[in-house]
Amino acid sequence: MNGVQIPHTPIAVDFWSLRRAASARLFFLSHMHSDHTVGLTSTWARPLYCSPITAFLLHRHLQVSKQWIRALEVGESHVLPLDEIGRETMTVTLMDANHCPGSVMFLFEGYFGTILYTGDFRYTPSMLKEPALRVGKQIHTLYLDNTNCNPALVLPSQEEAARQIVELIRKHPEHNVKIGLYSLGKESLLEHLALELQTWVVLSPRRLELVQLLGLANVFTMEEKEGRIHAVDHLEICRSAMLRWNQTHPTIAVLPTSRKIHSSHPNIHVIPYSDHSSYSELRTFVAALKPCQVVPIVSRQPYRNYFEDSLSPRLSVPLVPDSVQQYMSSSSRKPSVLCLLLQRKLKKPRTQGVVFESLEENADQSQAVSDSERAEKEDLSGNLEKQPSHHPLRIKKQLFPEVCSKEWDGAVPFPESQKILTAPLGFSMHLTSTDEEFLSPETGQETGVGPHSVPRGDNDGSAGSGNQSSWRGRESPLPQSSKAAPLLAPEFRGLALKYLLTPANFFQAGFSSRGFDQQVEKYHKSLLSQTSFDPTSI
Repeated sequence: MNGVQIPHTPIAVDFWSLRRAASARLFFLSHMHSDHTVGLTSTWARPLYCSPITAFLLHRHLQVSKQWIRALEVGESHVLPLDEIGRETMTVTLMDANHCPGSVMFLFEGYFGTILYTGDFRYTPSMLKEPALRVGKQIHTLYLDNTNCNPALVLPSQEEAARQIVELIRKHPEHNVKIGLYSLGKESLLEHLALELQTWVVLSPRRLELVQLLGLANVFTMEEKEGRIHAVDHLEICRSAMLRWNQTHPTIAVLPTSRKIHSSHPNIHVIPYSDHSSYSELRTFVAALKPCQVVPIVSRQPYRNYFEDSLSPRLSVPLVPDSVQQYMSSSSRKPSVLCLLLQRKLKKPRTQGVVFESLEENADQSQAVSDSERAEKEDLSGNLEKQPSHHPLRIKKQLFPEVCSKEWDGAVPFPESQKILTAPLGFSMHLTSTDEEFLSPETGQETGVGPHSVPRGDNDGSAGSGNQSSWRGRESPLPQSSKAAPLLAPEFRGLALKYLLTPANFFQAGFSSRGFDQQVEKYHKSLLSQTSFDPTSI
């Protein structure tokens, strides 16, 4: 990764690791080559500054949202804030880097002095004539492209290298020509070859879109047979491909690069055409600027003190204003909205064993429970006299303990391990536990009562252990309360007494709540008719 977070500033250039650049707030992209976009993906969600062409490519090929891309015009100066209140600002100027479409150099000016970040660039004398540089500014820190910073590596100028390629192609007038390139860069070389050799250059749809955006001459096509010069990916240039191409038509290949590449086929030609400055060009550039210090951009490239004789006296480390310090540390003191929501969520007590199911799955489970109950009843039909059943009177004792007989000590089984709560959006939520759940007489809290699900059994009203698994909660539980409360309002005590005074053997199994009330009223009406009977009337 060729990028940096500039020390003592909130500025990061070609550096996309938020973990390693925690204090960075202003992010800049010099160009779209992959070694400068490591970590930059479609999920990027912070303001990013670049040239207009890079902005187009960034959204087009990396799918970074347009809301985060800030396109700055090349050749103009732009003022950007360095804190949250606008007290500290800096000026940034973009200059053409002569490297690939959209590539720029950044000149930063602020409390930190003057910093020039070249990115990848190929030096030309016209760069020193840029208005931002020709006024004799003192460059305090120069971040320099040191790709070819090697005195042993002698490179021709781009014009000379292009002339060598043209001569090579003219020596093979009957051959097709494959130019091996990276996905971005050297489009101006292709235009030059087309115009010099009077032929169409065949491109991929992606590169054709790019040359049309750049406004180059109309010398490009996607038709394979229209031109003899084909731009292909540099990785396609290999021995097997050369053998295959030459079986159908005589073909040569050109790799325009300054890298040392071993040619695996006699028709593969490496021409030292480079988009990076040569060592001699770097020396000229640094000598003209006389910066206080030079920092290499390419960390993997060996770098020595080649420019010590061209440097100005170094300055002391700049003091970072308080507002900028607060801005750089704001993320650690002010968590994002997402972090706050996550923290609030973690603080809430978690209910164990909660599973959300769809309505269809819940219906299937209810049907399975019903089938299980039916099977249990059939198995117990022959032993009903041996196993005492659970009568509604057992529930009444728990609901109304103050009016029940003190001698009665029957147990009241309630639904087993599941109670069904109504959840939003068409889901059911099952709270699962390993113990039976009961209604507590002390607290009055209900834990899944199913008041109208009574199994068929004996009518003697005796209490026993019974088959607790036959009790299932059929309706939603009542709201729980943290305080003890009366279980029955005074106006309903008369009806409750009627329930208690109705003999158990009067009830019929398989009733509903409404049918239960009707049976109680029927019994007490019969008592009234008997008390109003006059024997002397016979």
